[in-house]
Amino acid sequence: MATSKDSVRPTLISDRVYELLRQAIVEGDLAPNDRVVESEIARRLGVSQAPVREAVKQLAREGLLVHVPRRGNFVVEISTQDAEYARQVREPLERLAATMAAERITAEQLGELDEVVAEMHEAVRVNDVGRFRDVDIAFHTRVVQIAGNPFLTRMWEVLEPNLRALRAIADPLFEGDWRAMADEHGRLVTLLRDGDAATAADAFADHAAGRSPVPDRRTRKKAAGTVT
Repeated sequence: MATSKDSVRPTLISDRVYELLRQAIVEGDLAPNDRVVESEIARRLGVSQAPVREAVKQLAREGLLVHVPRRGNFVVEISTQDAEYARQVREPLERLAATMAAERITAEQLGELDEVVAEMHEAVRVNDVGRFRDVDIAFHTRVVQIAGNPFLTRMWEVLEPNLRALRAIADPLFEGDWRAMADEHGRLVTLLRDGDAATAADAFADHAAGRSPVPDRRTRKKAAGTVT
């Protein structure tokens, strides 16, 4: 009979494999369109294929891997069109969430968001882009929850895994100031604290659409014609 220890151990191994593969994708060691071979990963990590298979399934659910029949699993390639589709959906959701949250947020909830921003600054301090992304998404998820509309929450839950995939690919390419990005989230909290729903809604929408005050040097390079 399997003991509780027996049942927990494969899960822990799977979690570790998941984290390692996810980190490899985030940091670019596994590039878009790279094939992820379960047997090869298992051999390199010294584990069986079962936990690798579970980790691959989780990454596929998050949109970081895609399964191609008869070919295997590959790191997703995010197109500019994919990013635009996500922006079109995210912007109005963020606007609505900020509008509703600004009108009902409590001091305790503001404190929670302050703590999340502090976690962002800590991620910047230790230069952990993956952690920053996780905390960033957690910030926006919490604002949606504070808005208190269950239908909005469900729509966000559908979008969130896709945002995670987009961010996993895009974040390592970001040529901007991560500390300033953390500060920008602090500014968003201040707007919620002020209770000005219209101003908060505009700021969150701009942030979601990439119109925030934190510039990405890649944008300037493209405008100057130095990057295709």
